[in-house]
Amino acid sequence: MPRRFFGFLILVLFAARHCAAADRPNILFIFTDDHAYQSISAYGSKLNVTPNIDRIAEHGMLFNRCYVPNSICGPCRAVIQTGKYSHQNGFLVNGNAFDGTQQTFPKLLQKVGYETAVIGKWHLGEHMAPQGYDYSEVLIGQGPYYNPPMRKNGKFVKHTGYTTDIITDLALDWLKDRDGNKPFMLMYQHKAPHRNWQPGPKHLTMFDDVTIPEPETLFDDYSGRGTPAKTQDMSIAKTMTDNDLKLVTPRNLTPKQLATWNAAYEPKNRAFQEANLTGKELVRWKYQRYIKDYLRCVASVDDNIGRVLDFLGETGQADNTVVIYCSDQGFYLGEHGWFDKRWMYEESLRTPLLVKWPGVTKPGSINNDIVSPLDFAETFLEIAGATVPDDMQGRSMVPVLAGKTPNDWRKSFYYHYYEFPGWHDVRRHYGVTDGRYKLMRFYEPDVNEWEMFDLQNDPNEMQSIYGRPEAADTQKYLLKELNRLRAELKVPETDPPASLGGGKDNPTSRTIRKQTP
Repeated sequence: MPRRFFGFLILVLFAARHCAAADRPNILFIFTDDHAYQSISAYGSKLNVTPNIDRIAEHGMLFNRCYVPNSICGPCRAVIQTGKYSHQNGFLVNGNAFDGTQQTFPKLLQKVGYETAVIGKWHLGEHMAPQGYDYSEVLIGQGPYYNPPMRKNGKFVKHTGYTTDIITDLALDWLKDRDGNKPFMLMYQHKAPHRNWQPGPKHLTMFDDVTIPEPETLFDDYSGRGTPAKTQDMSIAKTMTDNDLKLVTPRNLTPKQLATWNAAYEPKNRAFQEANLTGKELVRWKYQRYIKDYLRCVASVDDNIGRVLDFLGETGQADNTVVIYCSDQGFYLGEHGWFDKRWMYEESLRTPLLVKWPGVTKPGSINNDIVSPLDFAETFLEIAGATVPDDMQGRSMVPVLAGKTPNDWRKSFYYHYYEFPGWHDVRRHYGVTDGRYKLMRFYEPDVNEWEMFDLQNDPNEMQSIYGRPEAADTQKYLLKELNRLRAELKVPETDPPASLGGGKDNPTSRTIRKQTP
């Protein structure tokens, strides 16, 4: 039998095996870490192209206002698992450990007959297998970019290769071997493009011959904002290390990987050392090194997403699979001179979200409703025909995906960040946004300040309008909305003790004193 015909026969048999699950859609949740919407061509990126992520937008719906409740890795993941804000699910900062015994959406999907799996980055602090999954193979903690140790159903395993490729290989293996008599929910979750942005072997020299455009706010002096923006520790100019900038080699590479790495970086590093840059020219070099490595990591993610989308098409599952692409929060790509996230400022608050649901989402559609990872659990449950628990705090996006947004859909959104003292010294703050206006309160004992922005007239959030007479009515409206949401969401006046788990120091409890701005 010719090999080509044999391969075709295998695909036909594979597709037939999965017809039994066709009454309810499969759910493929693709999740990356720190992927900025500014680096996705479907969002109009001027930095790079992402043809495979764009395929989801081309055949589905792109969301312009997907806001995270807490812009930091672990807390956002806990929100997705539970459909609850950080103060309700107990995971407020990255130093916490997720309580896997609580109600989560994968457990509820299992009860209605879904086969569940999580593969890749987990980052919720559980040392055993994540609960609610029939199969798990997850990175330990952040996990490295190369040769990752992982836990397969709770047991230690070691892999050799580039982590983005390995996670995809494992996901494809699971899709091929799973129980075809059930619909599936797969959380396919990448480490990339998280710090310190180590590209894979295929992309080490990508962008070497181009200059990436600088953001217009690269040299922001923060004069239009308060103390927190001026005292952060997340600048390209001052915070980035030699590891971040690839001036030293990674420690965990195989000899072959190291040789490939050095062949790519040693000539570039020599040129940098010979240039002896200072001042703004040094910052510009750091930006170029950072953004190119970041985009190289994104390119690997995009290539691998293409592999999975192709597999769904080749096996006849694409038409019955809901594909969701998202990141755990937004990220700074040099805007305001920063990298990282954490803030309620737009680049950090807003995360990419693209959803393809054949027969439901209109191909190429764009949505401007305020949605959130807080809504994902509820959405997955409704897609599966399961009951959405009353204590979840989000709302199913199913009608929104169908282009029928309810009249009572949220018009404003609450945000709360807790991790201070901690990495990057971003002060604790909370706030509200309606998509145009934003009110934020920084509530540390030594810094009790408010900021307010009009994103229509100041999209880069360069100048706070808090306290200005001409903005008084808007400020009053936002404060009322903020107080309403805090009461509705049952946000405690004193930060929960778990919020103290991720800092570099051991701070005392933060009590949030009610004030009228």
